[in-house]
Amino acid sequence: MKYAQYESVVIINAALEDEHVDSTVARLREVITSHGGEIAAVDKWGRKRLAYPIKKAKSGYYVVYRFKAPTDLIAVLERNYRLDENIFRYLTISLNKFALEAIAKQKESSKAVESAAAEDQTKPNESKE
Repeated sequence: MKYAQYESVVIINAALEDEHVDSTVARLREVITSHGGEIAAVDKWGRKRLAYPIKKAKSGYYVVYRFKAPTDLIAVLERNYRLDENIFRYLTISLNKFALEAIAKQKESSKAVESAAAEDQTKPNESKE
């Protein structure tokens, strides 16, 4: 069975309570793992304003899944997306080596920024007299 790296962006109805959003995110994670996928990251972007109204809603809850999975999982996953009435839109793409390199560089740069910020907070304030 052939495995590939994927990224899937899902827009969930933002009018739902946080518990319902979390249960939808967890259920989608379970669909991926139960069909042989390995989740690398789940990024919850939170509630964002939509560029245009979808089903009369002006905002949506964005979630990005990055995972490694067999190719036949995508059909099952997108079927679950279509059947869930709380999911407005979704997009699943296959990541090539250039996209994976860009994601790795982005993670490295964000870690460097976080470590620099942590160092600044641990330094004692030097006052000039």
